[in-house]
Amino acid sequence: MLSYLYHTILYQPLFNLLIWLYNVIPGHDIGVAIIFLTIIIKVILYPLSLQSIRAQRAMQMLQPKMEEIKKRYKDDKEKMSRELMSLYKQEKVNPLSSCLPVLIQLPFLIAVYQVFRLGLSNGSFDILYPFVANPGSINVLSLGFIDLGKPQWILAILAGAAQYWQSKMMMSLKPKAAPTTAITDQKKPDDMMSAMNKQMVYMMPAMTVLIGISLPGGLTLYWFVTTLLTALQQLYFFRKKKIEDNPLTVVK
Repeated sequence: MLSYLYHTILYQPLFNLLIWLYNVIPGHDIGVAIIFLTIIIKVILYPLSLQSIRAQRAMQMLQPKMEEIKKRYKDDKEKMSRELMSLYKQEKVNPLSSCLPVLIQLPFLIAVYQVFRLGLSNGSFDILYPFVANPGSINVLSLGFIDLGKPQWILAILAGAAQYWQSKMMMSLKPKAAPTTAITDQKKPDDMMSAMNKQMVYMMPAMTVLIGISLPGGLTLYWFVTTLLTALQQLYFFRKKKIEDNPLTVVK
C-alpha cells in the first residue's frame, strides 16, 4: 500500500514532469530539464525550506545561552534538560522544527534518485500520462558532453562547495559568547562544541563530495542546484532579517 502511494504520489508525477520538461525544452537537454525540475520542487517545498532556515537561525542565535546552561549544570543532567526546555519555551523555539522539514523532503530526494537511476536508464515510459508524449529515448548527454547517467566528479565538487557555503553562512550567525576570566586546565565545553561545529562545516561538504561521486550525474546535478538554491534563499532571508533588526543599516 505504501509502495503504491509512493509510486503514485511521488515517483510517477516527478518522472512525468521530467519527461514533459525534456520534451518542451528546446534542444531536449536533460541537464536543463533537471535544473527546471529542481526549481519547481524547490518552489513546492519553499514553505518547508523557509521554516527550516528560520529554525536553524533561531537555534544558532541561542547557542551561547545553551552552552552557558550546559556548562552551569554539567553535573545535573535533569536540571540541564529543564533549563534548556525553559529556554526554548521562553524564546519560542522548537529544536525539532529544523529537522522535520528536512525529513519531509527526503521522500522527494529518494523519488528523484529513482527517477534518474531507473527511469532514465531503463527508458520506462509505460507510466507516462496520456498527455505526456513518449520521447522514445532519453539522451543523457547534457551540453553535448556531460553524461548525466554516470557519476560526474565535477558536479560532486560543486555540490560540496555549495554545501560548504550554506554551512559556513549558518555558522557565521553565531553570536560571540561573553568572555570569562575563569581559568581551567580542561577545555571549556563551549570551546569543544564550537570545535565540533567547525568540523561539521568541513565534514558535511566532504561527505557530499564522497557520496556525489558515486551517484548518477543527474542526481548530483539535482543535489547541487537544490543546495545552491537553498543557500541563496538562506542568504536572502538572513539579509532581510538583518535589515529588520537594524533598520538604519545600509546594504550596499
